[in-house]
Amino acid sequence: MAEKTGKAGQGKAPNATKRLRLGLGVMLTLLLVVGGKLFLVQGLDVGGMAEAALNSRMTSAILPAERGSILDSRGTVLANSVIRYNIVVDQRVNTKTESYKRLDQTDGHEKLVDVSRDQAISELAAALGMDTNAVRDAVTGQQPYYIVAKDVKPDVEDRISKLQVPGIVAEGVSKRVYPNGAVAGGVVGFLQDGTTGLAGIEQTQDDQLKGKDGKRLFEIGADGLRIPVGLDELTPPQNGKDVKLTLNSDLQYFAQQAIQSQADKLSAEWGVIIVMDAKTGNLLALADTNSPDPNNPGLVAAKDRGVRSVTAAYEPGSVEKMMTAAAVIDEGLAKPLDTFTIPPTYTVDGQTFSDAFTHGTEERTLAGIIGYSMNTGTVMAGQRLSKEQRYDWLKKFGIGEAPDIGLPATASGILTPPDQWDGRQQYTVLFGQGVSQSTLQTVRAYQSIANNGVMLQPRLIDSYISPDGTEEKVPAQPSRQVVSGSTAQQVKDILESAVTEGEIKDAGIDGYRVGAKTGTSESPCDDGKSGYCGYTASIVGMAPMDDPRFIVEVVLQRPKGSIYGITNGPVFRSVMSQALRTYNVQPSTGTPARMPQYAK
Repeated sequence: MAEKTGKAGQGKAPNATKRLRLGLGVMLTLLLVVGGKLFLVQGLDVGGMAEAALNSRMTSAILPAERGSILDSRGTVLANSVIRYNIVVDQRVNTKTESYKRLDQTDGHEKLVDVSRDQAISELAAALGMDTNAVRDAVTGQQPYYIVAKDVKPDVEDRISKLQVPGIVAEGVSKRVYPNGAVAGGVVGFLQDGTTGLAGIEQTQDDQLKGKDGKRLFEIGADGLRIPVGLDELTPPQNGKDVKLTLNSDLQYFAQQAIQSQADKLSAEWGVIIVMDAKTGNLLALADTNSPDPNNPGLVAAKDRGVRSVTAAYEPGSVEKMMTAAAVIDEGLAKPLDTFTIPPTYTVDGQTFSDAFTHGTEERTLAGIIGYSMNTGTVMAGQRLSKEQRYDWLKKFGIGEAPDIGLPATASGILTPPDQWDGRQQYTVLFGQGVSQSTLQTVRAYQSIANNGVMLQPRLIDSYISPDGTEEKVPAQPSRQVVSGSTAQQVKDILESAVTEGEIKDAGIDGYRVGAKTGTSESPCDDGKSGYCGYTASIVGMAPMDDPRFIVEVVLQRPKGSIYGITNGPVFRSVMSQALRTYNVQPSTGTPARMPQYAK
């Protein structure tokens, strides 16, 4: 019996061993599967699950680029931006969080510390300079987005960021400031919603000014709290470039005050003044009445928010007679002292022309015709030009061609082809009617005469300045010779004689030689159907005539009162004098031109 029992026990041992080995094999297989899976996920991450998990924990904050400044020619700030922050909170995160961990530095070493919600609220209130209870009410609740504080300065935002309060985010905003208010307000322009240029230089140079926003990426946990030792990536913003203008803000202010006073005195609808450097084409002042303050442009009517010296085209009147004189002289058809017999009225091709003053038959020089602004004599001299020549000369002087100075809505005016002129227009264009142009176009034409016949294109944008201080000059546009140097000098003598011997004596400046021409034209009604509604009165001139440095034009639209009693000469004299003083131009030393106005 015992022998049988021993044999049975010996038979069971191999089966147990087999079962043990089988179990161990299954366990090892399972370990290999799990280990391989962990290796694939954590090591190789073939499916990108780790990256997806990280991405789900990342949140971002925009770091706004600082918009570039707009500067005058001397670096005076006309527009600049300051970075501010809105402190916002997801109240739900902070409400359910009694405490959190924050990475602090102590003795130069970083370590995680526990911070209670009450402590965090007290520290946040201290940083913001707010009442603790007010901050507690602001950061707790059920709103996913709530503004705790607005317009926070960068140093305060930095302190708040280091507190790492749950649910708190700083949203950067750029605040635009215009320190000089309405000075060159229409030129500078303003922003829409504080971000996008809507008018003036702010609009046309938006791409240069705005820069490129940066971004901050950081990691948050499932509870909505920032992970103190998590990923934190910073892409710094690229600030915009400064735009430096040719304007002189002091001269701009003076011109704005001068034209506003003149418009108010004569109840004019609007007025403008331009000051240009004849040697460079740089625009030193573009003054408008009712200039907008870009800090609050809505205070003035929409029609007053632009730059009328650039955008408004009108019939210029007698200032165009300078171009007629230059054309007949350069074509060799007349000289300044040639004599014309001028009757009280002059009829040609069935069209009768008269002058603004009553006179008998007179013997006048070409200089005298311009000096006393005679329509009759201008038609007599100008008819020596063919219709095509009259048109071509206006084109040469830039009429019909919009100057590109970097402002929106620049007017090109209206210069119809000569084959479309009627029997009267073919002559009225000789004295500035039947043609329209902007003040800037007129100033450009006079600049060419001042600059020995060479027309320089007007310049308003001088340079771009990068955030690192590198300055990139904006090159001048190509110049062109309009008339010969000899013709230009003869025309300058005619313009100076209009001041010394003609009817524009109130434009004279003690110690300086001045040349000028006035203009008066009928102003069409706004509806374009009701004929004429008032007048446009202007004066344009240059000084000092021994070597002209500045061009100044003054324009008034529809002033009230008798047009024969209106003069812009004193305003011209005041602004030109200021320009000469501002740039320390030495008094004239040469002998003034005094061309006879009547035949001997």
